[in-house]
Amino acid sequence: MQKKFLDFDTNVFLAPMAGITDYPMRKLVASKGTVNLYSEMVAINAINRKNPKTYKIADVRNEPYPVVVQLVGNDPDLFSEAAKLVADLGAYSLDINMGCPVKKIVGNNSGSALMKDLSLASKIIEKTVKATPLKVSVKFRKGWDNNSINAVEFAKMCEESGASYVTVHGRTRAQGYSGTADWDIIRQVKEAIKIPVIGNGDITTVYDAKKMIEQTNVDGVMVGRGALGNPWFLGQIHNYINNNQTPTPISPTELKEALIQQLNDMVSFYGDKMAVSISRKYVCWYSKNLRDAKRFRETYTKIYDYDLAIKAIEDYFTKQEEGIFL
Repeated sequence: MQKKFLDFDTNVFLAPMAGITDYPMRKLVASKGTVNLYSEMVAINAINRKNPKTYKIADVRNEPYPVVVQLVGNDPDLFSEAAKLVADLGAYSLDINMGCPVKKIVGNNSGSALMKDLSLASKIIEKTVKATPLKVSVKFRKGWDNNSINAVEFAKMCEESGASYVTVHGRTRAQGYSGTADWDIIRQVKEAIKIPVIGNGDITTVYDAKKMIEQTNVDGVMVGRGALGNPWFLGQIHNYINNNQTPTPISPTELKEALIQQLNDMVSFYGDKMAVSISRKYVCWYSKNLRDAKRFRETYTKIYDYDLAIKAIEDYFTKQEEGIFL
């Protein structure tokens, strides 16, 4: 039975990922199952400058499903203004990024760097909450490094500052995406606060998702890298943890159709040339664990034409389906 999570349709979330969770990706994942979706990171400085590229990232008005828009930055006043702008651009709710480990972000005293400054982090949350009637959540990590693990203290601050819910990634900033996620710290956060908690880290199967919920008692789960090349994964998690439905294998034909759908949506969103270029990373993810994947990837990276890209995808996945290999 589904655990109630605020007014979302499910307690399963696709993690915000820069350069990945764009409109074509969200549309595809939404078409494959019940899931809550996030935008890519929206830089508060850029959107307040009316940067066209950033506006395009934040504009979710034409999407028929709810989208949580994630903001990143370090200025409370700019967060306040950005919150108003993205609300006008169709955001269902807002998330504040206080967990990104990337050097460019933390070097600007944003992302997980804010875990070292609880006073500033609190001001950002308070200002954002006051600026909009939308729900405001915060995504953060276990801590900066193993010598400064402060997720529980940080979560309490988020709750006191007005956050509606929090998402905890069970790694430190120093870990990046390496090593193992600490689910115990997620459990500690859940025990320490009353607002809902989403757990994030090391969910690569539907069974991992259920195990995290059982071990930590979190209200929901968030998946990032596990969804790459598998747009069905989030819906499968929803069906498994809420309805006890085990997933069925995805065929090469289904992979082909999903990849082509995503490429076509990227063409509409970015234009032919950029879409083919962006699709290369997706081709790598979709062909993972399939026969002759290395050769296919090497061939595809040399393709710049849309028609040739479609032909290469169709040929490769059809051969997979028919058991014919190069």
